[in-house]
Amino acid sequence: MEVYWLEQTEADLPTVDDWLSPSEAARLNSMRSAKRRIDWRLGRWTAKNALALYFLCLKVPADRQVLASIEIRPAPSGAPEAFLQNKPAAATVSLSHRGGIAACAIACSSGILGCDLETIEPRSDAFVADYFTTGEQSFVAEASAADRPRLLALLWSAKESALKALHEGLRLDTRNVIVSPGDAAFDFDGWSPIVVRHIDRRIFCGWWQHADGMVRTLVAAPPPNPPIRLRIPDYVPDADSLCA
Repeated sequence: MEVYWLEQTEADLPTVDDWLSPSEAARLNSMRSAKRRIDWRLGRWTAKNALALYFLCLKVPADRQVLASIEIRPAPSGAPEAFLQNKPAAATVSLSHRGGIAACAIACSSGILGCDLETIEPRSDAFVADYFTTGEQSFVAEASAADRPRLLALLWSAKESALKALHEGLRLDTRNVIVSPGDAAFDFDGWSPIVVRHIDRRIFCGWWQHADGMVRTLVAAPPPNPPIRLRIPDYVPDADSLCA
């Protein structure tokens, strides 16, 4: 299964909100926390641009009317669902944001998908004991002091990705999903394989990447190919903005 990945930063956000639909603008205006507003805007901006690139094959940045016609609505589970002109889009999306960066992963509508961004930072022994299985704790204990923060970020991020794919989020005990990092020596355009197993025997295959002080993870079913990076071009000399 092909999966596409787009990242944007707070610096990419426009200052005005004419790219939001009326209902999205109303939701944004109801938010009181400044951080929540920034994170929400960044996630929506990233997802809308990713969907515009995915569906319209745009060779130039999408205009604001196009973006306003794309909506990300929460399902009853809280998982994001994409709509184009008020109709369900034929795509599965997953969102994550951390440290001023947002990521959106997109796959076909028949796929199951979860993605996550995680900052590499020190984590306590209590954190490991509370959120990781006995096997994962042993894996962490065997890691060198230098590798420990990255390993913990990877394990935690992969769990978050799997819980998103299950449409559960952190409502579910994180020890119900068990992470098996793949062979880090296998590298495809910066991505290495991972496997996450749920206690009900469901298996999610995926990929992880370490760059710029962050870990990125993605899991899906059916098994995904390494993520394909989407990029918003600055301009194109051809006036035709759609794929032929």
